Amino acid sequence: MKTFEYTRAADVRDALDRVAAGATPLGGGTNLVDLMKLGVARPDALVDVSRLDLGDVVLDDDGTLSIGATVPNADLAAHPVVRTRYPALSRALLAAASGQLRNRATTAGNLLQRTRCVYFMNTSKPCNKREPGSGCPAIEGLSRELAVLGGSSSCIATHPGDMAVAMTAFDATVHFETVDGPDQLPIQEFFRLPGDEPERDTNLPLGALITRVTIPPLAFAGHSTYRKARDRRSYAFALGSVAAALDVEGGIIRDVRIALGAASHRPWRAFTAEDALRGGRATIDAFSAAAGAELAAATPTTQNAFKVPLLQRLIVGTLAELAGIGGADDSAGAGISDDTGPDRTAADGDTGVRGVADDGEIDA
Repeated sequence: MKTFEYTRAADVRDALDRVAAGATPLGGGTNLVDLMKLGVARPDALVDVSRLDLGDVVLDDDGTLSIGATVPNADLAAHPVVRTRYPALSRALLAAASGQLRNRATTAGNLLQRTRCVYFMNTSKPCNKREPGSGCPAIEGLSRELAVLGGSSSCIATHPGDMAVAMTAFDATVHFETVDGPDQLPIQEFFRLPGDEPERDTNLPLGALITRVTIPPLAFAGHSTYRKARDRRSYAFALGSVAAALDVEGGIIRDVRIALGAASHRPWRAFTAEDALRGGRATIDAFSAAAGAELAAATPTTQNAFKVPLLQRLIVGTLAELAGIGGADDSAGAGISDDTGPDRTAADGDTGVRGVADDGEIDA
């Protein structure tokens, strides 16, 4: 690890001045410190923002949930308002990492975590995200965990998080400050697809500091959940995940929210599936058709082609659970492929799914 300057911000303005001068913000450090150890991130200066007065979770009078940038993931997952009004968010947080890491990881840091693509993490390999113009060997190489939606000829990396998937389903807004004042971005605009600039994960302006995330009131957000398929039941990144909320009355879908994780460079809002479902009957066939329509745009590699049926089954199983419908097979509900159950060990090159976390699985 190269030497660097470390300072602790006295307040938000002090942090902004230091970031504007080239310092990198340090929150919980659960991702940044790892990248520094690997030589992927080589900051000259760090400014510790973990002690700024941004650690509150507040339910505003209009029903908006306001989450401070430095709120630890563990605290956010356990907050009674989050657990009751936005259970998909609580379950997404509990499905992430380990209990120790959730105690340290922050809201802002979680949003800004970098991909775990093996080429990005290995400085001896070319990677357009790490070194623009050097190439993307993942497209023809190791791509089992990478994107099937929204990729480009420059990059097929995935956003590795869980929290942001649920926040995307709930139309969250990311608030930040620069030396010029406060601003905000809807989460759908905050994250970006790789295009020909894969080195940019977000549209956060240079020198900006995230201060909070807000989630608007949604009457049926309390009827939501999160499912995550992965290689083992704890401390593993997703192979596919779904955050969903469903509003059904008299068997008719009045409204729905769906977002996919581990499918794209950003958390993927399933607008096509949502539009196909609204106003229709809540049936397994309808869920399957909507999922198929959403995934019709998928462009998988040979190694990650299994993700398309995996995501379809996750969508169907999650919506069926929320609708209280039986008849979906267990593998569809859990997201386990037919040929690889949770107790099998896949051989090298096997693209089956070897494990899955149930809703709200606690990794600690």
